[in-house]
Amino acid sequence: MATDKLVAMRIFRRVAELGSFTRAADDLEITAATVSKHIAYLERDLETRLINRTTRRMNLTDAGLAFLKRTQALLDDLEDAELEARGFQAEPKGTIRINVPMSFGLTHITDSIDGFLARYPSINIDLQLNDRMVDLVEQGVDMAIRVRTRLPDSTLMAKPLRQTRNVVCASPDYLRNRSPIREPSDLNEHNCLTFSLHDRPRVWELGDEEVMVSGNYRTDSSLAIRQSLLKGLGVGYVPGFLVQQDIESGALVRLLEQYPPRPYTIFAIFPPGRKPPTKVRLFVEHLNQHLGERPYWL
Repeated sequence: MATDKLVAMRIFRRVAELGSFTRAADDLEITAATVSKHIAYLERDLETRLINRTTRRMNLTDAGLAFLKRTQALLDDLEDAELEARGFQAEPKGTIRINVPMSFGLTHITDSIDGFLARYPSINIDLQLNDRMVDLVEQGVDMAIRVRTRLPDSTLMAKPLRQTRNVVCASPDYLRNRSPIREPSDLNEHNCLTFSLHDRPRVWELGDEEVMVSGNYRTDSSLAIRQSLLKGLGVGYVPGFLVQQDIESGALVRLLEQYPPRPYTIFAIFPPGRKPPTKVRLFVEHLNQHLGERPYWL
């Protein structure tokens, strides 16, 4: 494959992943005109339009999406081949684009990244903190973390990492002088803070029971709910990994322990149709070690 085409493919990949000619140029430390020249070269060579662009926005065509998927796989395989040819003596390099939920990312992934970058200084991390689902191929994501009971998209490659559960909790200040919470139906008498990105935000599954809750605060951030719980605003139904340390310190009180919610699995997921490149596998191994054989929240 001609060197010019490889260069053009690398530039196209970055344009597609960043969604901008200008941002790709800045990232690659080249001019926007150079980016445009290489994209035009690819489109002439392939005899098809890869990117629709106007003065305000750009998006990949169907051909561009298909070409991006192949380009990512080819460039990752080439990177791995070079590493293997050198007997893994060379430092792994390149960029890993990771998409993780905000709460799990800030409490567990960022610490892991710090250690990983100290160990592999030639690798760059592009971390996206986002509680909403994204298309891994379209967004150019190498790896994502999902905390779910199951993965709805069976085409994704997935590696289960750990399990977690939601817990019902509130602060001692909130619980003082309020009616006790001994069974799920008691929640009807309390201000329950809800997470809007749950499939059913107002339905809390507790043991074999489901209870409809209500309250004056709903948000798409588990971290915001934790903050309000600590201030005594109400009762929350939040991931154990987010509040276990608060429970151990006494800042929050765990409730309804005899009605455990069903567990969630923390998955590492990868784009379909190709094995993760070496740099991504190295990060997953590092994250596994960072989380520990039995995480503190279990």
